[in-house]
Amino acid sequence: MIMSTTSQLEGKNIEQYLGIVVGEAVMGANLFKDIFASIRDIVGGRSGAYEDELTKARKIGFKELADEARALGANAVVGIDIDYEVVGKGGSMLMVSISGTAVRYTNSR
Repeated sequence: MIMSTTSQLEGKNIEQYLGIVVGEAVMGANLFKDIFASIRDIVGGRSGAYEDELTKARKIGFKELADEARALGANAVVGIDIDYEVVGKGGSMLMVSISGTAVRYTNSR
């Protein structure tokens, strides 16, 4: 499955647009991660715990996106947009939402 943020695929001919597909993941950050992230924010540096959660959520979102596209008969998704949000009471959840257009392509001659 080719995935691209662009609307075209170089060397490929998009023959059919199959519809919008979406992959989403919401991940909770536990209390200990929150405490360590707060300490990091005070002393500087990166929050590895939150980065790990975002990476996990992004991978889940892309997998859902690809699964939904395959179910439509697509072999690529173009025009991908990735959004990150903090949701839940007090911003306790991390959400990744990925959308794009499922397409069927052939190789250009």
